Amino acid sequence: MSKIKQVDISYRTMFAELVERSLDAQFQADFPLEGRFVTVPVKDRNYWYFDLPTPGGKDKRSYVGPHHDEAITARVNAHMELKGSIRDRRRMVSTLRRAGLPGPDPFAGDVTQALANAGLFRLRAVLIGSVAFSAYAGILGVRLPSSAVQTGDADFAQDFAISAEVGDSLPPVLEILRSIDSGFRPVPHQGDKAKIAFQNARGYRVEFLTGNRGSAEHTGKPSPMPALGGASAENLRFLDYLIYEPVRTVLLHREGVNVLVPAPERFAVHKLIVASRRLGDALGRAKAFKDLSQAALLFEALVETRQGDVVADAWQEAWDRGAAWKEGISKGFLRLPENGVAALRAALGPQQLEGVMSGDSPSP
Repeated sequence: MSKIKQVDISYRTMFAELVERSLDAQFQADFPLEGRFVTVPVKDRNYWYFDLPTPGGKDKRSYVGPHHDEAITARVNAHMELKGSIRDRRRMVSTLRRAGLPGPDPFAGDVTQALANAGLFRLRAVLIGSVAFSAYAGILGVRLPSSAVQTGDADFAQDFAISAEVGDSLPPVLEILRSIDSGFRPVPHQGDKAKIAFQNARGYRVEFLTGNRGSAEHTGKPSPMPALGGASAENLRFLDYLIYEPVRTVLLHREGVNVLVPAPERFAVHKLIVASRRLGDALGRAKAFKDLSQAALLFEALVETRQGDVVADAWQEAWDRGAAWKEGISKGFLRLPENGVAALRAALGPQQLEGVMSGDSPSP
């Protein structure tokens, strides 16, 4: 019997409404009524940008999103009609928290909200790690244990091509973070002076990551990210899989923080690989245990909410990417808690799992 409990449909409906309201409010904050939206072609595709008049007479242009994104285009078309209420959204957040849906710890929430208000998620960055995990309860409509969402850092990822080509940027990241805590300082990359992370006096760390760019010239070096307000990003293998087609949702903090997070099935599969690559010291073992616990809970929640097919698709996509991926998935699976194994057995079938243990997983 599954330990995952679904929340009442009324709370699931409220969460979905809060996602929409928080995005509407963020959209209004990002794009004041005195500006105008324009369509700009970039490499044979159209994108929305926003021109805001400035006192100097020159418009300030900001990136909005792809023209083919129906949700963004609908908001552009309805921009004059958008209305928001902070008080109502705070009431909804409070109700959802009382119903058992978790939120981030307050400091992580404040950091994420400051970056969101500065435009981080408008620029297609993705919240990852345990802060992102706290949002999956609302996305899936289930209760997740609060012990699985505690963290001492906040991690954000952005695709390098988006950062390089979007033609827009955050204000200086360090200034944004110091508006929350004046003790934040940059942490240079160990092999470079580039700033990939920021840390305060209590050791709380904010880090920026991007997918491995593949070329040997980038090995061991951070990537400059033009859209991240002076921050660079650590290149990590397997990250492109994690942040592909992220999900729009809301963190249950204050009046709700609209964010992008990885699709839950990708988050879970990626955690198997990450766990397999942790160091064998005490800290590495503790982090691997947390990785696998989060993966197991998400596999279980996805199966419980009848989404085993998306688990199977995400699993197969990762498995088909090559030997290093197969090795990471297999090693992670062999250490997965039983609730995760049972969920994967239901989603993939016994033949698929036999292949994992032998290193040769057949297609479902």
